[in-house]
Amino acid sequence: MRKEFLFIFLNLFLGITIQAQTRGTKLGYIDMEYILQNVPNYIEAQNQLEQKAQKWKQEIEAKKNEINKLKEALKAEKALLTKGLIEERNSEIDFLEKENLEYQQKRFGPNGDLMTQKLGLTKPIQDQVFSIVQDIAETKKYDFIFDKTSDLTMLFAAKRFDISDKVVQVLNRTEKREQLTKKQLKEEEEKEAREEAIADNPNLSQRQKDLEIKKSAREATLAAKKLAQEERKMAAEDRKLQINADRKGNKNGTTPSTAKTTTTPDTSLDKEAAAKAAKQAQANQRDETLRIRQQAIEDKKKALEERRQQILDEREAKKQGAIPATTKTTETTANPDSKIEAAKTATATVLEAKQKQAEARTKALEDRKKAAEENRKLQEEKRIQAIESKQVKKTGTISESTIKEVEKATDTTAKPTIDSTKISVEETKIKQAEARTKTLEARKKALEERRKKILEDREAAKKANEEKLKTTKEKTNNN
Repeated sequence: MRKEFLFIFLNLFLGITIQAQTRGTKLGYIDMEYILQNVPNYIEAQNQLEQKAQKWKQEIEAKKNEINKLKEALKAEKALLTKGLIEERNSEIDFLEKENLEYQQKRFGPNGDLMTQKLGLTKPIQDQVFSIVQDIAETKKYDFIFDKTSDLTMLFAAKRFDISDKVVQVLNRTEKREQLTKKQLKEEEEKEAREEAIADNPNLSQRQKDLEIKKSAREATLAAKKLAQEERKMAAEDRKLQINADRKGNKNGTTPSTAKTTTTPDTSLDKEAAAKAAKQAQANQRDETLRIRQQAIEDKKKALEERRQQILDEREAKKQGAIPATTKTTETTANPDSKIEAAKTATATVLEAKQKQAEARTKALEDRKKAAEENRKLQEEKRIQAIESKQVKKTGTISESTIKEVEKATDTTAKPTIDSTKISVEETKIKQAEARTKTLEARKKALEERRKKILEDREAAKKANEEKLKTTKEKTNNN
């Protein structure tokens, strides 16, 4: 038993030592200049400092110009001045030059204001970076982490050992956490843990990318199917309208048996012209609705393509490690806004198309009603003329009884039950179309109000961020 125990112990000891030897040293490096350039507060403070430096340079140049003017004036007046005055002027010029040099050293010297303020800007960020680097080294088990911009000469370093992006991400997260609530902080920590797990495991990251591609493709197919269904529905409605219009045209074209004997080729031509006009109006309406739908489909497709391209660009940038974290955060916050805007534009175009369609329907119904009334009036006039011509042929005069009979006939024919029912149906359709237009307008107003509210919220958030930036700038200036 003792021999077996010793044998197992020796095997375990040898396995641990071999594993420790095979692991080797883990190296990494950071680029401090890259990190500083991707911290927004540092960039703003540096811009302010550069503006101050420009003012100081302008002051120095103005003083130099004054000294040069004094020198030129002395040269011009030297022949007229005494020796004492010349010495006095020279001493004044020397004093001004010395004062200007002292001011230049005070502002731009090795221990000047510019250098001290630069150190004051970079020191707190450098301290944060060093603490973050220590945390990363402990969690990721790094043996050495170097600074690329330090005095240490680094001839070559592979990009995979660069952990500058991780440091920038942690810096931006700490800035964000100051503005978040407890619940948001918890959600952010969970999200960070998931992202780190995906980044550490290449298989998981690849799987996540594949899932995102599949999701975008599924969304595109669903949108295309939805558009196709809407197109089929609208085509069915157009066919239904066309059939109803043809039926109404056929009904308007038929006349009683008494009137058939008195009709002339002119009435048939008028009917044909009215039917052609109605068909042309319907065709124009259909073309307009199809064009609007096609435009809406193209807008949605463009939005989807842009979203897909953006996702692909982000992935490529993550692979190369070239995109700063600030741009990533702005893109992630901007994407939902662009999505909302695209959805709004699509819904607005659909609503406008429906509204135009309803207006075109009401217009077509009114045109049909007018055409029917005109045809009826023409038929009545021609019937009266035919009766009068018959009476004239028989007697040479028109009797009062015939005039009364004609008036009665016109009264009876002017108000048939069929026309009244047609008018009532058309009126109900017009009312329905008006109700639809009202609902569409109400929806449009609701969408506009919602959009205004979103824009106001964004403006408020923007103002809050600007105020915070101002406070940070004031703090840096005071320091």
